[in-house]
Amino acid sequence: MEVRRFAVSLGLSDLEDTIDYRDAFPEFSGKEPQIAVKAYRMREGLTQEELAKLAEIPRRHISDMENGRRPIGKENARKLAKVLNVDYRMFL
Repeated sequence: MEVRRFAVSLGLSDLEDTIDYRDAFPEFSGKEPQIAVKAYRMREGLTQEELAKLAEIPRRHISDMENGRRPIGKENARKLAKVLNVDYRMFL
């Protein structure tokens, strides 16, 4: 029900109507990789500490990546992708 009300507030009246996520959430534009790390981590039910151990990346680096203070890079993207069961390009 919340999603339906949100859609109506954006001017979408039919379920067939669509809107680009960048238009709906402009504050996240350009932050897709860092949001993806946290979203996939949460989907898997992992804490930053657990993800860090599984991916062999320091926990502070996971935090920095999720908060946009550290670039993810291809090597870390591959490590994260393996643990989180996604394509590594989601983090680049």
